[in-house]
Amino acid sequence: MSPQRYTVLVTDRVSESGLASLHADGRFEVLKVDDSSDPSFMDALPGAHGLIVRSATKVREDVLDAGTNLRVIGRAGVGVDNIDLAAATERGIAVMNAPAGNTVSAAELTLALILAMVRRVPAADASVRSGDWARSQFKGVELRGRTLGLIGAGRIGGEVARRCQAFGMNVIAHDPFLTSERARELRVRPASLEDVLGEADVLSLHVPLTDGTRRMIDAEALSTMKPGAFLVNVARGGIVDEAALAESLAAGHLAGAALDVYENEPLEVGSPLREAPNLVLTPHLGASTSEAQELVATEICGAVQSALAEHDLSRALNAPAIGGETLKSLRPLFELGTALGNLACALAPGGIKSVEVRYAGDADEALEPLASFVMVGLLRNVLGSDAVNFVSAPHLASQRDISVARTRLSNHSSYGEYVEVVVEAERGDLRLAGALLGEGHPRIVRIGEYRVDVVPKGSLIVLLNDDVPGVIGRVGTLLGDHAINIAGYHQARLSRGGEALAAIVVDEDVSDEVRDALLVLPEVSRAIVLHLA
Repeated sequence: MSPQRYTVLVTDRVSESGLASLHADGRFEVLKVDDSSDPSFMDALPGAHGLIVRSATKVREDVLDAGTNLRVIGRAGVGVDNIDLAAATERGIAVMNAPAGNTVSAAELTLALILAMVRRVPAADASVRSGDWARSQFKGVELRGRTLGLIGAGRIGGEVARRCQAFGMNVIAHDPFLTSERARELRVRPASLEDVLGEADVLSLHVPLTDGTRRMIDAEALSTMKPGAFLVNVARGGIVDEAALAESLAAGHLAGAALDVYENEPLEVGSPLREAPNLVLTPHLGASTSEAQELVATEICGAVQSALAEHDLSRALNAPAIGGETLKSLRPLFELGTALGNLACALAPGGIKSVEVRYAGDADEALEPLASFVMVGLLRNVLGSDAVNFVSAPHLASQRDISVARTRLSNHSSYGEYVEVVVEAERGDLRLAGALLGEGHPRIVRIGEYRVDVVPKGSLIVLLNDDVPGVIGRVGTLLGDHAINIAGYHQARLSRGGEALAAIVVDEDVSDEVRDALLVLPEVSRAIVLHLA
């Protein structure tokens, strides 16, 4: 069998050298459309499995709807505000970015802007070009001995800290993810947001644009900064309230600011920033170096290549992180989770309110993706296999107000790898369990209160029946009369003569006619049929 071929559509003039790995891989065809406004871009979308963009292309619902075969979108850069992440997730499309490639480029631009604003370089340059020689008007300040305040101390923030320390600056940082060990490594002092705003001589922003960070530097925040302080933003537009910043500069509270990013790009003609004094403006140059463009292109092409060819979604922003080798090793566990979800959908008594996925085993990274695979099985029969996959399942569950909890269990006494799925439904709860035996052989080992041993493959019939003599024979005869071969029959009971559960794996599909015939048997009170794999 010839290997599957994948088509990757590339736009926004992504670095050609960065595409080398895709060009060299015979499994991939690369289509380049330099400008997404070109009609050929929309024409090429239906045949594309992957899409690689920079910031110019807006991947909204019209693009996603046209990309009927899209499985992955790669952003050659950090921010993904130009991609409708929720809409992509709902469609099961993984979204990836390249967070490392432009780190140095963005950090160096930050330093360039800091130096430009504290020494008033742009205004001095304009003055000389106009014929003046007004040295006294451009007195600046030194960075030595002053305090750099970081909001965000990740990759770029850390690189900015190192460079500013070389200028003799002290560095404080507010970052909820900054550990004590990382702070010591960077030689920065962790501080609250209020302390950073109040102590910084130069405030530098290095956070993503989220609901929590949108306009976090507003008029109130600016008023708490030192008189004569400086602000620089090379992170994302929208973090700074631009009107409030312009007012603060005009009032002389801030001595200067520098922006590389804006709430709306290009910057509008009527923006108050254009008239604000002591403000350095650049047109989103953070990643605009030849080195950065090559690095982000190489990084995102590798991620897209692995996602399509190896199903490695470890770098996806909208899916639980799971790498290619890990995915291979845990595949039997995830297939078991999908089967348990499928069974839960069929057996749940009424509408599902919540699902708890419990896991006991050695794979620390398994629980999060395992829960996604359980939800794939749970939702697929209701919404259709085209709508539900590993990426979209958690989002679709949330849309339907199904809460999903994940619990790590202590090691199970009987099984090395053990999974429980507990469903809260409108008319009661349901508990299922599965395990891996030997070298990764999946089994369903519990349905409700009944202990079973079922291979989760093929068609499964689940019966509730009276525990009376002859019932197994009558069920077997009925299936035989319909030319259905039994691969496995497991009968479980809680007490002699009471209700029993039969889990029957068969080789053929089971029609509604056969299910109805089973319900005609006087001993059978319930019959559920589902296909597990």
